[in-house]
Parts: sequence; C-alpha cells; structure tokens
Amino acid sequence: MHMETVLRHVHPIKGFAYSSGTMSGKRGREILRFRVSPHRRNRPVCSACGQCGPIYDHQSERDFQMIPLWGIPVLLAYRMRRVDCRQCARVVVERVPWATGKSPMTLVFMAFLASWAKVVSWKETGKRFQVGWDAVYRAVEWVVDYGKAHRDLDGITALGVDEIQRGKGHRYLTMVYQIDAGCRRLIWIGRDRTKSSFAGFFAWFGTERSARLQHICTDMWKPYLDLIARHAPNALNILDRFHLVAKLGLAVDDVRRKETSRLRAKGREVLVKTRWIWLKKPRNLTRKQRRHRRDILDSPVNLNLRTIRAYFFRLEFDHLWDFNLPTRAGAFLDDWCRRVMRSRLEPLKAVAKTFRNHRTLILNYFIARKAFSSGVVEGLNNKAKVGMRRAYGNRSDDVLEIALFHQLGALPEPPMTHRFCG
Repeated sequence: MHMETVLRHVHPIKGFAYSSGTMSGKRGREILRFRVSPHRRNRPVCSACGQCGPIYDHQSERDFQMIPLWGIPVLLAYRMRRVDCRQCARVVVERVPWATGKSPMTLVFMAFLASWAKVVSWKETGKRFQVGWDAVYRAVEWVVDYGKAHRDLDGITALGVDEIQRGKGHRYLTMVYQIDAGCRRLIWIGRDRTKSSFAGFFAWFGTERSARLQHICTDMWKPYLDLIARHAPNALNILDRFHLVAKLGLAVDDVRRKETSRLRAKGREVLVKTRWIWLKKPRNLTRKQRRHRRDILDSPVNLNLRTIRAYFFRLEFDHLWDFNLPTRAGAFLDDWCRRVMRSRLEPLKAVAKTFRNHRTLILNYFIARKAFSSGVVEGLNNKAKVGMRRAYGNRSDDVLEIALFHQLGALPEPPMTHRFCG
C-alpha cells in the first residue's frame, strides 16, 4: 500500500488529490513531503468572500505541516492559486480546506497538538512534535475559538462562582462554572475580582438565560450576593460550604494564637505546635497528633482553655451538615449561634454574627436538597491551577484564558475525518 493511499484514507481532501511522495534529508533528520494537486474541474475559492472565481496565476510552492509519521515530519506541498475575484474586485489568494489563513500547519495537525496540550505541558508538546511553543499556542487558540463559537449555553440552571489567584500579589480571576449534574464546565472568566467585572458576566450571559437560573453557589462576598439578587432573582443563592467552615477555622486559630501568647508569658507551653490539631477533623489526624490531643484533653485543667472551648464549638458546627430538613438545620444553627454569643470568645462571636446575617442563604443548601455545594467548584479550581501550570511561561491574560478554557471548557472539537492517536 502506498503512503498516498493511507493519506487519502485518513485525511481525504475534497476536490484535491495526493500525488507523489518523497523522502529527503539525512538519516535521523528525514522529511516526508507529499504534493497536493487540485482536480481538473476544481475552481479556487476566494479567501475573502468565499466565492469561486477564475484562476489568475500560481504562487510558489508552500509547505503545510502534517502529523508526524514514525517521528518523521510530514509536509504537504501545494502551489497556491490566486483568484481573480469579481465580487471583491481584486486578486486574492485562494482558501484551502486543510489550513486557515497564512498558517503553515494543517488543521488536523493543530487539532492533534491541542489534544496533546491537554495531557502534557505546551513546552513538552512542542518538543515532542518538533514545533515551537508559539505553534502549540496557535493550535490551542484555534481549537478554543472554534469551541467557544459552537458551544451551547442553553439549558444552564446551576452555576458556581469563585476566584483563583493569578500570579503574585492580589491578582485574581473570577471563575464562573456550570455545575449541573450532567455538565460541569467553565463558561466565563473575569479578569479581576470586582463588582464591575462580575457584572460583565450577566451582561454577556443575557437576561433570558439569567432568568432561567435556579441555583448559584458562591461565597459570602457582598458584591456577588447583590449582583445575583439583581440579575438572577429566580435563582437560589447557596453559600459556599467550604468558605463557611474555613471562616470558622480561622476564628478558632485566632483564639489559639492569642491564648498561646498569653500562656507562654506565664511559662506554659501546653498549646505550642497544636495548630493543626484544632483545625483538622479528628479522623484526619496523624497518630502523633491523636496522642497529643488526648494528652491535652485528659487534663481537667486544660478543658477550661479558650482554645479547647472554641475547638468543641467547631466540632459541633460540623453536625449542621447532617440535617436534611431546612427547619431542623435552622433550629440547630440558631441554637449554636446563641451559645457562641454567650461564650465570650470574640473571634467566634464575630463568625456567629456573620452566620446570623446570612442565615437564609446558608439554609438554601438544605432547600436545594444538598445537590449543590462548593466541592465541585473547588475541584474545578484545582484543575484550573493544573491547566495554568501546563501553560507556564506565558505573560498574558489572553494566553491564560485560552489555557483554562481548553482545559475546563468542555468545548466541542472541530470535526475531523479521522481521529489520530493523541
């Protein structure tokens, strides 16, 4: 079987044919080159308007990079025709079906590179297939642009909103995910964590789609809550369970730090090196941490420590998530906040006030029957950080946005006649 036959089978080009193939170069640096020629009745297509026109002349032969074969670069050689376009009233270069614009890569090779860029870093992808980082970037950009133009945004009923840090300093990206049970993907990225940047999401998403939203999972940042109440009034705003627990953990740690300093001044080291004992769940403690916690709690004198009291309040709060009915969960939350407000533990009292102010939004988690939580959003955020590392070396927000959509957007891929390994 000739190589031209294999190419016609895996990558047929309508209106064109593969002719003779040649191999050139020294051993270890071989190059396979196949010439492409148009059929006799094939008329060139204007690259500007897309209309067929008469041939004006031919340009010199150009090479288009194809998927490597056995590690050998494969090139498609073709003499581009210029079209005397009557509609455009000028002479333009023809449009070919296997490439776009002035790109020296075939579309199938760009899709191939983009598929590998999901698995390994862009730099490693370029190294494996003997192309530069820029070539991998252009391939991923083309695939992402195609996917964003052809994705379906109808039927979205649940969203998750969070932010991730971008680089050093207080630089953030606002991430909006679809978290419906059948589809979890990234749908929008904001270049900052401000009220105006998040308002841009609703302007892009549209009034009709926003009105059809049923659940939105966020943290307690006030601009999030205000904009959701204004633009998605029919949606149930569910507070991020992860941030609630994290806020309580910070309060417990604040109590521990202050008490540790006070006890050290008196010569007592009972709370030294115990930070993670009070922040971890008991089942996640190491054997050494369990022994240390047991030694502290077995002493009746230590039970009056403010840190121990705060720790027991934190453990008790975890029982909130065991309830199924909103009424019982609300009764438990009210009782817990009432006892914390009498505890004289100022950091925990501040948290209890916050929970009281957001009581309705906290109970929305139970009204939604625990179907939506921050676990999905935090998991997608972790994948986003992995995608950012795969595109390391970039210094542009545009590149970062393309990398994140490529990794998490679940975008439709360009149609290909053959699915190459990758």
